[in-house]
Amino acid sequence: MTRPVHYLDHNATAPIRPEAAAAVMRALTDGGNPSSVHAVGRRARAVVDDAREAVAALVNARPEQVIFTSGGTESDVLALRGCGRPRAIVSAVEHQAVLKAHPDAAVCPVTADGLIDLAALETLLAEAQADGQVVVSVMLANNETGVIQPVKDVVRLARAHGALVHCDAVQGPGRIFTDVHALRVDLLSLSAHKIGGPPGVGALIATDPAALQPLFPGGQERGKRAGTENVPGLAGFAAAARVVAERWREEAAVLGTLRRRLEEGILAAQPQAVIWGGGAARLPNTVCVGLPGVAAQGQLMTLDLAGVCVSAGAACSSGKVGPSHVLQAMGATDTAAREAIRVSLGWSSTAADVEAFLRAWQPLAARAVA
Repeated sequence: MTRPVHYLDHNATAPIRPEAAAAVMRALTDGGNPSSVHAVGRRARAVVDDAREAVAALVNARPEQVIFTSGGTESDVLALRGCGRPRAIVSAVEHQAVLKAHPDAAVCPVTADGLIDLAALETLLAEAQADGQVVVSVMLANNETGVIQPVKDVVRLARAHGALVHCDAVQGPGRIFTDVHALRVDLLSLSAHKIGGPPGVGALIATDPAALQPLFPGGQERGKRAGTENVPGLAGFAAAARVVAERWREEAAVLGTLRRRLEEGILAAQPQAVIWGGGAARLPNTVCVGLPGVAAQGQLMTLDLAGVCVSAGAACSSGKVGPSHVLQAMGATDTAAREAIRVSLGWSSTAADVEAFLRAWQPLAARAVA
């Protein structure tokens, strides 16, 4: 008998939505290269064009501002290396894709709640003599804690110093309002598999695509990203984007209710548990919880045996779980940063999933050190 699996790791990758899976299969069956001029090629080109419109609409961009990539990491690197700015300022809680993207990046500290320190940012901008030289990168919402960054305030400071702004927004769509024009950023990264699309496809929204230099020169994507387009992936991206655009408010409300129940259950089982970023505005789907005295790796193993899938609040490298750089940037000790796990809900999550987590986590909570 197959054990039920309670998947609570949507921030890592969301299960593919049925609409996206169906679109991928149709495109795989149809085949064709979008650069071919015959009927099959034209049909594939229509899929790419349709995807560009759907992804643009998801974040209120124009289709010509959408550059398709292999995912969020490539979008981040294209933004920071292709924008032509010789220096960068990145927040200390960025994804590794951003932290390692620019060869000359200064790291801006964050507060204990995980928010970028705006005073420190202004100092870094002034010291860098930013006019025409610097790109600032700050994520829309953190993948580990769910903390939502004050992107508009970052843009205000950056503009005053002539700096560009890039926003890694892969965790935003489907959970919070994500609008490139409302945010006023210059560059914005997206990833299909975070919203229930297929892996291996993403997008960079560039408000001025002409100013961007490609990582891979060639003919596709108006010269900004070479390589035969991933037509099945883009078909799935488009389908997921349309579902999210239609349902995100309803889904976000459900996620908020589930998260409240999750946090109430966690703190009822162990009042000493730490909800990282709990004092800041957060995504409605994300809980990063620290359990004093109980290592994250042990928590993950126990939960996995109970059929509950979550992540550590730390990156895995060669199979070894290390302390979370995000939590360390927020002031966590090395020990505390190794005791946190991330529970991330999504479109397929149910109340039964939350209750399964709480049942499996309760014995772990009893082992916490006060």
